Amino acid sequence: MVNRGRIGGKFRSTVFLYRSAVAAVFGLVILLIGIAVSFRSLFAPVGEVISSGWNKLLRDLIPGGSIEISTHILGGILLVLGGYLLWRGTRNFLNKLFSPFATVGDSTGVVDAWRRKKALAMGPRIVAIGGGTGLSTLLRGLKAYSSNITAIVTVSDDGGSSGRLVQELGIIPPGDIRNCLVALADAEKRMTDLFQHRFTASGSLGGHSIGNLLLAAFIEQTGGDVDRALELASEVLAIRGRVIPSTKQHVRLRALMEDGSEICGETSIVSSHHKIRRIFLDHEGAEAHPEAISSILNADLICIGPGSVYTSIIPNLLVPGIPEALQKSQARKAYVCNVMTQRGESDAFTAAEHVVAIQANVSGRVFDYVLVNIGTPSATSLTRYREMKQDLVEPDIIRIKQMGYRPVVGNFMSETDFVRHDPARVAERLMELISR
Repeated sequence: MVNRGRIGGKFRSTVFLYRSAVAAVFGLVILLIGIAVSFRSLFAPVGEVISSGWNKLLRDLIPGGSIEISTHILGGILLVLGGYLLWRGTRNFLNKLFSPFATVGDSTGVVDAWRRKKALAMGPRIVAIGGGTGLSTLLRGLKAYSSNITAIVTVSDDGGSSGRLVQELGIIPPGDIRNCLVALADAEKRMTDLFQHRFTASGSLGGHSIGNLLLAAFIEQTGGDVDRALELASEVLAIRGRVIPSTKQHVRLRALMEDGSEICGETSIVSSHHKIRRIFLDHEGAEAHPEAISSILNADLICIGPGSVYTSIIPNLLVPGIPEALQKSQARKAYVCNVMTQRGESDAFTAAEHVVAIQANVSGRVFDYVLVNIGTPSATSLTRYREMKQDLVEPDIIRIKQMGYRPVVGNFMSETDFVRHDPARVAERLMELISR
């Protein structure tokens, strides 16, 4: 699919670069002419001395040869050599000058880093929707292809550090937003580690992460302006792209369970271990973030998930305006299905049943592709997960096709201490969708 806006943006950036280079060269030529005219009387005698000495040198080196041809040849060699030395010297000077500002551990030079930054700035417009660790994992892969990334994050978390800050300060839960900011960060590792550090001691700070507290401080510092607070946090972490909440209102989840009971609150819903039938936003006045809508409408690629289907994915799609924008968007839209089931939310779910859960709660079709993992973890990992009442998501590809979706299959799994998506593999396959 060809996106005219994206091509136009690249063309305008390239034209601006060429115009700047032409203007610089033209200015240099005028400067040299001005120097020649203004200081002709001063430079003329010096030029005559150099020319006389040059001709004498050539006669000694090339007896009986053509002085004029030899002058042009040697002059050309000197021009090439001088231009090369000027380029190398300027490049090394800029690298030395700006090296204190380079990221620690970055082995590329400043010029190469600048080129990389420009290439990422002309990358596709990508929207990633979700929450939890799934979204932040995906963002780590996507940022290698573009800095035009918008992460739209759920704000229904009511547990842990985020839940406490919501109750005490009345702000939107910062936890998932913090994880996405860190995932997109280009800052030094020490800074991102500090942002993720969690206090382990007992007391009022116990369980809080520094990043959550800093986001709360930025929100208070800006007088409750969430957008400005996120801009400040983004500057601190030098992120590629931007992170915005799906809505600026903190929304609470309400679930209708399979047994007919209703449970309110994300933490209570997950810990109930009852099967969820439907999920709702317990906030009638919730409005979609305006930038979330515009990003979706102008995107080249939209990724939904991975993440907890009922508490990270669907809540974003229940915010009025977001599903409608997804249906209008001309972007490639893909749902990234989870690798493992989640106890209390997707027990024994197959890949197709994840899609059915979204269909049952969201009106209209909001994606066309379904990314499904067909890799298999080791027997040791499977045993460990099954002890925790979790299992590998069955890739029922045929059923997904019968539902009218286009499956994108592959081994998208990364197995370390946990079985999760490999961000590089997932991002690579998602980027291929743009060119289809």
